[in-house]
Amino acid sequence: MGMNMTTLSVLAEPNRYHIVELLRDGPLTVGEIVEQLGLQQPQVSKHLRVLSDTGIVEVHPSANRRIYKLRPQPFIELNEWIHSFRRTWEERLDRLDDYLRVLQQSEPGNKDSHRS
Repeated sequence: MGMNMTTLSVLAEPNRYHIVELLRDGPLTVGEIVEQLGLQQPQVSKHLRVLSDTGIVEVHPSANRRIYKLRPQPFIELNEWIHSFRRTWEERLDRLDDYLRVLQQSEPGNKDSHRS
């Protein structure tokens, strides 16, 4: 799997998670993030630097503003990683269904269990 474990640890920090949630709706400036989260600008800038350094967001300077937006790749990798677990559990549940059918068919009194 190609998922970078850093993505999970970075998103585990609540303020960074909230920043990512805000950016889900589209690009924002540092000032807009500060306003929406109610944090101090230096705090937001520090979190954005971590998000940028780990490749979760990208920044585009525009005049004297810096506009941040999510990069899709870390989330594609996270989705693929989660999907691998989903496949594993679906396979296990299918095997459980098969096993339960066999048990049900072999129960005494089950008309299907007496067929030859």
